[in-house]
Amino acid sequence: MKLLLLLGLVVLSECVVKVPLRKGESFRNRLQRLGLLGDYLKKNPYNPASKYFPTLAQSSAETLQNYMDIEYYGTISIGTPPQEFTVIFDTGSANLWVPSVYCSSQACSNHNRFNPQQSSTFQATNTPVSIQYGTGSMSGFLGYDTLQVGNIQISNQMFGLSESEPGSFLYYSPFDGILGLAFPSIASSQATPVFDNMWSQGLIPQNLFSVYLSSDGQTGSYVLFGGVDNSYYSGSLNWVPLTAETYWQITLDSVSINGQVIACSQSCQAIVDTGTSLMTGPSTPIANIQNYIGASQDSNGQYVINCNNISNMPTIVFTINGVQYPLSPSAYVRQNQQGCSSGFQAMNLPTNSGDLWILGDVFIRQYFTVFDRANNYVAIAPVA
Repeated sequence: MKLLLLLGLVVLSECVVKVPLRKGESFRNRLQRLGLLGDYLKKNPYNPASKYFPTLAQSSAETLQNYMDIEYYGTISIGTPPQEFTVIFDTGSANLWVPSVYCSSQACSNHNRFNPQQSSTFQATNTPVSIQYGTGSMSGFLGYDTLQVGNIQISNQMFGLSESEPGSFLYYSPFDGILGLAFPSIASSQATPVFDNMWSQGLIPQNLFSVYLSSDGQTGSYVLFGGVDNSYYSGSLNWVPLTAETYWQITLDSVSINGQVIACSQSCQAIVDTGTSLMTGPSTPIANIQNYIGASQDSNGQYVINCNNISNMPTIVFTINGVQYPLSPSAYVRQNQQGCSSGFQAMNLPTNSGDLWILGDVFIRQYFTVFDRANNYVAIAPVA
């Protein structure tokens, strides 16, 4: 069945809706460049696991902390005539929201804000929405309007209009809002996700989308809705069944270095998440990995690496569905003008939740990924 599906995807590759993503400066790097990172992290500690376990979120005024390291953004427009917004295409959440003119938070003051009165197709609702992403929330109300994604128009798309975005995070962030691509089961206020409307309105040829993240330069990254372009990957796609229809969750067989399993020895769960930049896992295994690769914490709590040691660092292998996916040091070491840092990050998981790993952009940059809603699979292959 998968072979037949793959053949169909190749044939339809010219029909997909290709949305370019641009690579920019992350929130973390911007604060670091401005000399504000240390103070910010002291005032706003956060746990990456709170994105997937909302009960862990603190009742703080800070918002959207999980997106500190995100670098890939795309452009959409909402309304008639269209109003443009920069968004994260996030497989780790399910709602679409953007700032609105009703938002008086500082974070809205320097971002694009949707004005319903300037759209002839907007329909308001009385439904409030509050979305937990990290140590806080975006709150506002829901409305319907025409959404433009790439070259297609989605009618009657429900989306959130923010009225409150507490804290300073979004003030320094390069994106306006978020377009969630996870399952409807985790959507706040039972809002139908954008991708579900794309498919139900017959706007795309296949009930799937795929993601290619370029490692080089600011351009060349894409989300492809409705099919697969086989020029973006080499070899064959490995089809991996989902273990839950919430996030894009799969089974991770093991994590190893030099043939020795260092984590997830009895298999564990992993979420493939374009809205998480780093490779995130349980505290103890991640601490072991930081030790293996020679990373040490700086005064801001970041794990830094001597850039001169990259050539001597080990390859870390993630085995999924019996197939090995190596991450070389050049893949998991993050380099910028401030130096080199580890692409691995620990998260504190709830008791009895089991080990959970997040395969973020560090992984997706190396491996083209297909998100198949029709059959509840992800498919992975090395980038071309």
